[in-house]
Amino acid sequence: MKVLVINCGSSSLKYQLINMENESVLAIGLCERIGIEGSRIKYTPEGGEKVTLEMTMNDHEDAFKAVIGALTNEDYGVIKSLDEINAIGHRVVHGGEIFSGSVVITDEVKDAIRECISLAPLHNPANLMGIEVCERLMPGKPMVGVFDTAFHQTLPAKAYLYAIPYAMYEKHKIRRYGFHGTSHKYVANRTAEFLGKNIEDLKIISCHLGAGASLCAVDGGKSVDTSMGFTPLAGLVMGTRSGDIDPAIVTFLMEKEGLTTKEVDNLLNKKSGVLGLTEKSSDFFDLEMAMKDGDERAITTGDVYAYRVAKYIGEYAAAMNGVDAILFTAGVGENDANMRAKICEYVNYLGANLDAEKNNVRGKETIISTDDSKVKLLVMPTNEELMIARDTKALV
Repeated sequence: MKVLVINCGSSSLKYQLINMENESVLAIGLCERIGIEGSRIKYTPEGGEKVTLEMTMNDHEDAFKAVIGALTNEDYGVIKSLDEINAIGHRVVHGGEIFSGSVVITDEVKDAIRECISLAPLHNPANLMGIEVCERLMPGKPMVGVFDTAFHQTLPAKAYLYAIPYAMYEKHKIRRYGFHGTSHKYVANRTAEFLGKNIEDLKIISCHLGAGASLCAVDGGKSVDTSMGFTPLAGLVMGTRSGDIDPAIVTFLMEKEGLTTKEVDNLLNKKSGVLGLTEKSSDFFDLEMAMKDGDERAITTGDVYAYRVAKYIGEYAAAMNGVDAILFTAGVGENDANMRAKICEYVNYLGANLDAEKNNVRGKETIISTDDSKVKLLVMPTNEELMIARDTKALV
């Protein structure tokens, strides 16, 4: 069985074709700058060289046609025709309270995704567009929607409710939803497998650290709390997002700086975080290099970042009344040994002791705690595409 995994953004389209017989990636790629001058497709077949083609892609339909063309190309394609694709799995950012798991896409499901557009106005329209383009270009192919928010639908009310008038929750569904659910689910389950344990017996804190970042408390395989909230802006310091702030700062900035609601939203989502603190870059590699060079602002930014992560780890250890494993995943979590070390300086009290030599690793499944550490510390690369493909296979 071959599953095409699609992650459709407003001006981009990430894709993977996965052979589910052995879970090998047959091809991977990205269409970028869709609808913008200079659009191109990047495509890498299994065992082959990366191909980059400049081509006009006025919309997502053009992009999907480019993907199909690459997959079936006589020289570097990996399938002869679309008949070899058995199903399509779509990443959908927001499922609200409607979806607690992945679902086969129907007209009713599409209507429900539309209902959630107000909760994710930047993402759900693009996700829905990807689904509808696939329906036109590959009619009859079974499709599955895999929601970023679904894994967190097991949060108890004490974790997801905000202390605002309850009528606002009832009327507008303002609550903690959480994101990165597909990633947290994958790495938590993989950690249990890696440790040879039953996930139902484990308390895991998953640290998905990248340009977007969130923590998740996974108790017995279920998400019981997570740092992102009503939107992905909440929680940790991120590449360009502020993370948690005093909500009164919003009205203060509007009054003092004369900003509109859209301008404040843009400031907090796109001009804050690592970019805002350093005033130089949102790239964590740049931050890592600047810290090594002794840049005081970068060092302070790194301290703020690590401190916020460590505080959430402590919070979730309390929420679960213990922790068996703390894992690091995503771009920063998997690759930045120095940041992992800074974070782990705060968690010795939990019985989580980092082994400096073992921590000298990038992007590899491994234990980085000492042999006598009560709590296991791990690097656990994420694979959201495989998680989507697995859910798609299971449902179709």
